[in-house]
Amino acid sequence: MSIKRLRRLRSSAALREIVAETSLSVNDLIYPLFIKPGTGIREEILSMKGQYRYSVDMLSAEIENIKNAGLKAVLLFGLAGHKDETASESCLDNGAVQEAIRLFKKHAPEIVVMTDVCVCGYTSHGHCGILRDGIIVNDESLVLLQKMALSHAKAGADVVAPSAMMDGQVAAIREILDANGFSNTAIMGYSAKFFSACYGPFRDAADSAPQSGNRSSYQMDVANTNEALREIEIDEAEGADMVMVKPAVFYLDIIARAAQQTKLPIAAYNVSGEYAMIKAAAEKGWIDENRVMMEMLLSIKRAGASLIITYFAKDAAKLLKA
Repeated sequence: MSIKRLRRLRSSAALREIVAETSLSVNDLIYPLFIKPGTGIREEILSMKGQYRYSVDMLSAEIENIKNAGLKAVLLFGLAGHKDETASESCLDNGAVQEAIRLFKKHAPEIVVMTDVCVCGYTSHGHCGILRDGIIVNDESLVLLQKMALSHAKAGADVVAPSAMMDGQVAAIREILDANGFSNTAIMGYSAKFFSACYGPFRDAADSAPQSGNRSSYQMDVANTNEALREIEIDEAEGADMVMVKPAVFYLDIIARAAQQTKLPIAAYNVSGEYAMIKAAAEKGWIDENRVMMEMLLSIKRAGASLIITYFAKDAAKLLKA
């Protein structure tokens, strides 16, 4: 009797490695950072163990840590010192994120600096655009996103990443960047950003929770696949250089479908809730944190992601280099 013995290629670590169908590299990982106005700030985020808010003057040591880990890219998120209805602090030339960009470009020019372009952390109401009579005004919000993206590009950002889920945001940002001489600044669209329950720890970290209502009118319905693919198609047509699916783990099917549709690099955002769940279970001793972390990241890559934005980036990098 002839038995199909697939176990032959699993019999040693070396064999398993040379026939592995999916690989994970440090080059695949993007590390998110939270930048806060002020001085002397390095605050641990209680809901995201091991993650911190930094003032720019406290960022130099962390830049060295990122370089030593071998990471090639970061994604910067800003907090506001002052919030108002028009998110005026989001586009200051000397804002915290803008200064952080300059610091990275001075001390680690080899690191790709990506920036989140959304005003939820800067508005007094906590929504991602201009709010009027309880409704987000899409086209006026685009003007605000343009100003924010341009300020990041002027500071030296390599990639701007609009995450507000305003219709036309990629085209609007491409237009203003090109008009001001920043045609080489890339855009990573938060193309399929779902109205997920997994963002809670992030909103704590960025102080960006809506003060009333929610974001269901502009973030995507969690039930929809075809709509996600339409969002990705539109962002590509508007000039996005990369697209994104967010969250990652709960939306592996969307990543897989997107990978069949587009030839653009696909980023997947392994969001704060996904991170916090693993951290909490590991603290209880219920799981092996490192094994679960690596299995999760590999699953995102296996689904078809080119890049993974993850708070585990430094930890994963250490294991990949070991």
